[in-house]
Amino acid sequence: MPTHETIEPPDTAEATDAAATADRPDAPDHLTAEQDHLSASRSALHRMRERTESLDAQGGNAVSTEYLKATLHHRALSLADDPNTPLFFGRLDYAAGAGPTEEPSAGRAERFYIGRRHVTDDAGDPMVVDWRAGVSRPFYRATRAEPMGVELRRRFGFGHGDLTAYEDEHLTDATEAGEVSQILETEIERPRVGPMRDIVATIQPEQDDIVRADLARTVCVQGAPGTGKTAVGLHRAAFLLYAHRDQLRRQGVLVVGPNDSFLRYIGDVLPALGEIEARQSTVPELVGRIRIRGEDPAGVATLKGDARMAEVLRRAVWAHLCQPTQGLLVPRGARRFRVPTYEVSEILDGIRARGVRYGAGRAILPQRLAHSVLLRMEADGDSPDDRVQNSVARSRPVRAYVDEIWPAVDPARLVFRLLSEPEFLAEHAEGLLDAREQELLVWPTPPRTLGSTRWSLADAVLVDEVADLVDRTPSIGHVVLDEAQDLSPMQLRAVGRRCSTGSATVLGDLAQATTPWATRDWAEALAHLGKPDAHVEELTKGFRVPADVIAYAARLLPLIAPSLTAPSSVRRTRGDLVISHTESVVEAAVEGAREALERPGSVGLIVPDERVRFFRSALDKAGVAHAVLGEEGDVDARLDVVPASLAKGLEFDHVVLAEPAQIVAAEHDQVTGLRRLYVCLTRAVTSLRVLHAEPLPEPLAQAPALGEAAGVW
Repeated sequence: MPTHETIEPPDTAEATDAAATADRPDAPDHLTAEQDHLSASRSALHRMRERTESLDAQGGNAVSTEYLKATLHHRALSLADDPNTPLFFGRLDYAAGAGPTEEPSAGRAERFYIGRRHVTDDAGDPMVVDWRAGVSRPFYRATRAEPMGVELRRRFGFGHGDLTAYEDEHLTDATEAGEVSQILETEIERPRVGPMRDIVATIQPEQDDIVRADLARTVCVQGAPGTGKTAVGLHRAAFLLYAHRDQLRRQGVLVVGPNDSFLRYIGDVLPALGEIEARQSTVPELVGRIRIRGEDPAGVATLKGDARMAEVLRRAVWAHLCQPTQGLLVPRGARRFRVPTYEVSEILDGIRARGVRYGAGRAILPQRLAHSVLLRMEADGDSPDDRVQNSVARSRPVRAYVDEIWPAVDPARLVFRLLSEPEFLAEHAEGLLDAREQELLVWPTPPRTLGSTRWSLADAVLVDEVADLVDRTPSIGHVVLDEAQDLSPMQLRAVGRRCSTGSATVLGDLAQATTPWATRDWAEALAHLGKPDAHVEELTKGFRVPADVIAYAARLLPLIAPSLTAPSSVRRTRGDLVISHTESVVEAAVEGAREALERPGSVGLIVPDERVRFFRSALDKAGVAHAVLGEEGDVDARLDVVPASLAKGLEFDHVVLAEPAQIVAAEHDQVTGLRRLYVCLTRAVTSLRVLHAEPLPEPLAQAPALGEAAGVW
C-alpha cells in the first residue's frame, strides 16, 4: 500500500485532505529533509537568475548586442520564482544501475526531483529536473506492470508554497496494493480563484501522449468537458518550446482562443512554466486588417464563412489580370525595344504556371519583361548587366505596362466591391452561389465609402483571405487553436495559413459547438485548416467536472452530439447537484451565490446574456461583491456574473445557473441552444445549482437517474 505522510503547518487544511497522517516517527524527518531540498532549490534558482542578470550583453555590433540583451532578459524572466508555487511536485528514485543516465557512475542509485523548470546547483548538477525532460517522463507513465526502472515515485502536497505532505508508490513492490493517489486527487479538485493554473503535477498518461507528440505532427483533441484539453494544448506548446527552442524561437508559437476573457484566464499558464515567448490572440485580432464594428445576421455570417467563398475571392482576385492587347515598347536613349504581345502572353502564362501569389506574380513581371528587353539589347550588340535589367524593370514604361495588365489589388476594396456590386459578385460567384445566396451577401444599403463601412468579423476574414491571395501570410512554427469547433471554414482557413509550414494543436468539443457555422465533423474542419492528415485523439475521462454534474449534462448528448462517446468522471467525489424551481430566479440566484461564497473557491453565476444587468443590479442591492465576465478584473474576482455566451472554456468551483430555458431560447435553433446549455452546465468543479421558473428543457426535466444527486426538483 502506498505510504502517506503529512505535516500540517498553519492554514494548510488542503494538505490534510491530500494525504492521511501516518503513525511513523520518521515522517517529520522525511518532510524536513524534503523541505530543506525545496529551500535549497529556491536559493539555487535565485542564484541562477542573479547570474543571468549580471551578464554583460556585448555583441560584435549594435544589432547583435540588442539581440543578446533581449535573450538575457527573456532568460531572466523565465527564471522568476513564485513563492506560492512549488518548484517541484514529485520525485523518482531508481535502483542501482536502473537509472536513465549513461554515465560511468550510473551503477549507483539515482534520484530526480521533477518540477516546473530545471534548477542546478553551483556545480551544475540538477536539483530539479524540468517536467518536459525525457528523464521526467516515467513520473507520468511508470506503472507496476511497467515501472520503467523506477523503484519509488513520490508525490508532494503543498500549501502556500510549503511542503505539507508526501505520498510514496513502490513500483517494484509486488505486495503493495495500488490505490488512488490522494495527493493527486486533491490537487485536481483543489478550489481555485483567478487565472487557470498549470497541470504539470497531474498530467495523466493519455494526456502525456498528446503533450509530447512530435512537432511535425498536427494533433486534434476532441475533449469532453473537464478532460483538460485546454491545459493539454498549452502544455504541448510548453513542451515543444522546450524540445525545439531554437526553431520555435525563430518561427514563433501562437495560442488562439475564443475571446479576450478566455485569454486572460489561461494567460498565466505558460509563464508559470517559464515560457514567455508564445503569443496569444483571438480570431478577430488575427484578421484585424480592417476595423470590425458591425455584426452580420446568422444566415449572412454563415454564408460568408462558407468554404465556397474562397473560390469566389480567388476568381475575383485573378480576374484583374488582363491579356495584353499590345506589346511593350521601351525607349533606351535613341533606340526603342519592343516585346511583342504574344511574348508577353507567354510570360504571363509562365508566371501563372508557377502557382505564385497574385502579388508575387505582379512583382516578378517587371523583371521578366526587362529580361526580354535585355535579350533584344544583346542582339543589337550591347552588353547589359543586372543593373541595366533592374533599371529597365523600374522604368516608367514598364511600370505603366504592368499596372495595365497586372494591376494592384487592395484586399478591403475588393471585398467592398463584392458586397456592394451585385453584378461584380454575380460574375465571380457563377456556379458557386445561387441567386438567393448572392442576394443575401450583397449589402441592402451599401456604404458610401470604404472608410464608413461597418465591417463584420466575417468580412474581416474575407479580407484576410484576399490578402493571402495577394501576398502569402507568414507561417508560424506551431499554433494552438482552442474551441476550434466554433470556427467557420473560412475562419479555419485564416488560422491554417498562419501555420501552413508548421503544425497545430487543435482543441475542441463537437458537443459544445454553439455558432451557426460551427464544425460538425473534425475531418472536414482539419481539411479547411490545411491539416487533413492530423491525428484525432478523443478524451472522455473528466478530471474536473464531478460525476453527478457530468451525468446530468450528458442527458443532452443524444440530441446535440449523438456520435460522441458520453464522458465519464474519474473523481470519487460526485459533487453537489441541486435543481430548484423558484418563483424568483433573480432572488434565488443572489442567495445561491452568497451561499457559494461561503465555501472555498471561485463562483460563477451563469445567466442569459440579455438578463446580465438584472442579476448585476440585484447583487449590487444585496451588497454582494462581484465582477462581470468580459470586464476589467473578471478573472481575479471570486464571484463572476457570466453571460452564457462567454462561459465556454472557463471553470468555476461553484456554479449557479439561472433559467436554462432562456439560455436555450436565445440561440437561433434548439440544437445550438441545447449545446450552449451543455457548455454552461459543465463549468462546475464542485457544485452546480440550477434555478428555473420556466419549465426545464427536455430531457433535463426528467427525474434524476440512479447515481445523480436528487437535490431539490
